[in-house]
Amino acid sequence: MAPSPRPPTEGEECNNKADKMILLLFGSVSKHDDAVDFYQKSATEFKIAKSWDQAGPAYIKLAECHLKSGDSHEAAGAYVEAANCYKKISPLQAISCLEQGVNLFSNIGRFSMAARHCKEVGELYEQLRDFGEAIKYFGRAADFFQGEAATTSASHCKQKVALFFAQLKQYTKAIEVFEEVAQEAVNSNLLRYGVRGHLLNAGVCHLCKGDVVAVTNALSRYQNLDPTFSRTREYELLTDLVAAYEEQDVEKFTEVLMDYDSLSPLDSWKIVLLLRIKEDLKTKARI
Repeated sequence: MAPSPRPPTEGEECNNKADKMILLLFGSVSKHDDAVDFYQKSATEFKIAKSWDQAGPAYIKLAECHLKSGDSHEAAGAYVEAANCYKKISPLQAISCLEQGVNLFSNIGRFSMAARHCKEVGELYEQLRDFGEAIKYFGRAADFFQGEAATTSASHCKQKVALFFAQLKQYTKAIEVFEEVAQEAVNSNLLRYGVRGHLLNAGVCHLCKGDVVAVTNALSRYQNLDPTFSRTREYELLTDLVAAYEEQDVEKFTEVLMDYDSLSPLDSWKIVLLLRIKEDLKTKARI
């Protein structure tokens, strides 16, 4: 004997009612409003039940319903809710929904919201290790934040762009962004504390290119940018690394890093780049 079919959940019932109303909708405002209510209830029920694969599509239908009634703000919010559900099961589908939300928020002048969700897209691409796309969205988010005078958030996004350029070995672009961020930070009481870190990152990228003259010239420019830089441990680290690199002294290079790391632990990004420099130095030392 075949098992009895499972009765529909409350979320499924609401979703089916909304679908039917949309199907039978002939310009009836009241039916359209009812469909919105049912899609909202359906999406909420699926979300409570953690049925993410059902909640996501329900929020998309809700967004489309809002778009048909000309409510772009509510539609954008529904796309963001859909993205939050898809984050649990499919980052790429989450990205697709967030892109819809970003474009809608941008079109209606809600640039702060567009910035926030554009940054979310960048973060998702970062998780997927698609640094090219992450650069694109963090850069766009930075532009939105800059337009809204959210300088701290804009700076954070630009730093991400620079970090990803370096990971992709696009060192010149990384240097340009780090130096831009440092220049902006020098003129900001809120961001000034980070100047030496940005200049250190730019200096490391210069070393990755293996051009000692360029690094030395950059250090001179950095002192002009921030006269206090020459009294920092970051400046000392860079000058010592440059000296070890010029001398092709792998042991000295390692000792300099160990001394710095003992007081100021190196983050994973710097470790990756410094290992690249060390390998390059080993190759030069063997020649």
